[in-house]
Amino acid sequence: MGGIAVVTDSASCIPAELVRQYNIHIVPFRLAWDRQVFRDGLDMSAAEFYSRLRESDVRPTTSQPSVGEFAALYESLSGDADGIVSIHIPREISNTCQSAEYAAQHFARVPTRVIDSRTATIAQGFVVLAAARVAAAGGTLDEVVAAAEATIPRVGLYATLSSLEPLRRGGRIGAAISLVGARLSVYPVLYLAEGRVCVAGVARVRRKALERIVDLVAQQVEDRPVRASVFHGDDPETAAQLAVEVQARFSCVEFYITEFTPVMGAHTGPGVIGVAYCIA
Repeated sequence: MGGIAVVTDSASCIPAELVRQYNIHIVPFRLAWDRQVFRDGLDMSAAEFYSRLRESDVRPTTSQPSVGEFAALYESLSGDADGIVSIHIPREISNTCQSAEYAAQHFARVPTRVIDSRTATIAQGFVVLAAARVAAAGGTLDEVVAAAEATIPRVGLYATLSSLEPLRRGGRIGAAISLVGARLSVYPVLYLAEGRVCVAGVARVRRKALERIVDLVAQQVEDRPVRASVFHGDDPETAAQLAVEVQARFSCVEFYITEFTPVMGAHTGPGVIGVAYCIA
């Protein structure tokens, strides 16, 4: 077959139809729950996960893809591809990049480049899609890598949560930890910077937090065309309402609503909602 294979992890939350269209290879995270292990996005639907999360007294734990999983995939792809570009969640959040790099050095039989996307969820997905589109058009390894790296500074996300407790338990709360001790009924507006969760502000009501998210995206985007997504965890109604606002406010050359996979939801809990963008 030849060409460049594009790999990512399930934190990228790319819609299934785009995964199929661009032949993107997804390495899943793992979710351990009640002595069972589930592959993220494969063995349990998001609806099943959030329903079970609300009813269970046991909190699930998560784990990154192993070196062995990357090794098996890279070795398999090496039979057909001329090269591999593997794009992942930030190093500050997970050791996924490190596992991918070890596997690339020791098991891939074609040139393999591992890229830290510096972001997560569908913002990470936008980086992956930029690379996959160049690969699908017949781009070289260097061209696919360049497409991903050029996209990283053009993407971003803002989100609000129903509770900071899941992030606190997972140790991924970063600068937002100062909000936990306040015990206020607030909705933080969060974003990722240098791979860490940061606070852009707080609101006393969720509606105000959503308005703040849209305004923050507008500050970054200005009047430029964008690829955009409203993402959510088990809140399709609010996501649909926010989607109308986003598409009315911005010049979207591409737009979709995406849902957090079970492993992503395990770190945020139900009710997370936000906007990711990629300046076109």
